[in-house]
Amino acid sequence: MIKYSRQQIISAAFFLLVTLGIFSAGLYFGGSQNKINKSGIAYSEDAKNIVNGGQEDSFDFNLYFEVWNALKSNHVDKNQISDKDLFYGSLEGLAAATKDSYTVFMDPDTTQEFYGDLSGTFEGIGAEIGMRNDVITVIAPLDGMPAQKAGLRSGDKIYAINGESALGLTVNDAVKKIRGPKGTEVILTIIRGESKPVDIKITRDQIFVASIKTEMRKDGIYVIKVSSFNNDTDDLLKKAVAEIVAKQPKGIILDLRNNPGGYLSTAVNMASEWIEEGPVVAEQFGENKREEHFSNGNAKLKNFKTVVLINQGSASASEIVAGALRDYKKATLVGEKSFGKGSVQTVKDLSDGSSLKVTVAEWLTPAGDSINDKGIEPEIKVELTENDVNKDLDPQMQKAIELLIPKKK
Repeated sequence: MIKYSRQQIISAAFFLLVTLGIFSAGLYFGGSQNKINKSGIAYSEDAKNIVNGGQEDSFDFNLYFEVWNALKSNHVDKNQISDKDLFYGSLEGLAAATKDSYTVFMDPDTTQEFYGDLSGTFEGIGAEIGMRNDVITVIAPLDGMPAQKAGLRSGDKIYAINGESALGLTVNDAVKKIRGPKGTEVILTIIRGESKPVDIKITRDQIFVASIKTEMRKDGIYVIKVSSFNNDTDDLLKKAVAEIVAKQPKGIILDLRNNPGGYLSTAVNMASEWIEEGPVVAEQFGENKREEHFSNGNAKLKNFKTVVLINQGSASASEIVAGALRDYKKATLVGEKSFGKGSVQTVKDLSDGSSLKVTVAEWLTPAGDSINDKGIEPEIKVELTENDVNKDLDPQMQKAIELLIPKKK
């Protein structure tokens, strides 16, 4: 889940980095007494020997340049290796050293794609992917998009992309390989459960994602399908709430299945339509600091009987909403256990158009539950099998309808 504002505030205490910048043919480390080695790489005497907090760990920054020079001099493809690739690659490695798959450095192109995702427009297959047990895994194929139409499902493990192994790739690397111009094809080799690997061919397309779709059913139930928590979500939710208040349905189904998350503030605003007062979610920053995010008090839907649908593709912000409505007993959760992404990231824009996404906190439900890597268990478990999908059946939705409109005996 992304906590993001235009100011892009990030806790300065979270990490300490030596300032980096482009200089001549190589790198520049800010500081005094800069020297240039034979390959044109600048460095600072101030950064030469760094002792970590006075502890036993110490290291010499010259090692960085030794590796740089060795690659530039000895690699079999040294003439094809650009300084920019080495530079950005080293920053990616810096973030990867945290061993947190959600803390990532994004170069300018990746950053532009990232913000395109949040605006709801990009070219690709229309699926959210993440890392699970060191394997690139499908979190959620977006409704109506090429990935879903081709048969990709939440939980599918991606072992190859266009015949090349995906093992060892970062999430950003995998995204770069999967995305591409509209009309082109990508073949994903996936493993589903205990089955053998299977190739799924997907034709890329322009992805336009309206984050909320609504339906007033003939039986008097109002369905809100939320595919993500993006830039348009707040406005679309306001329209849905106004329509619900005007039409007075018998009940509401909030469908958060295959919703990979998005903005924290948007999740809080959504939960606030049911929760009148009190915390919606808490962020735990280490052991001694906790910040609670309270309902805005709208609560226009507080008296409507509600069922929330979740599955293993429900992650992050969607888990915040589901957890809050469960804890306040404002809804019944139906479906399958959610993904279990219980961490908070902030995004810091950098000077050259690149950015750094950093995990700064773990979030807790109002009852104090952490769901990171554990997920949220539905109160009523209903599986959606492959046979159901093939027959165009939705037993999870059917159960929600039955809870809102009980069958007459």
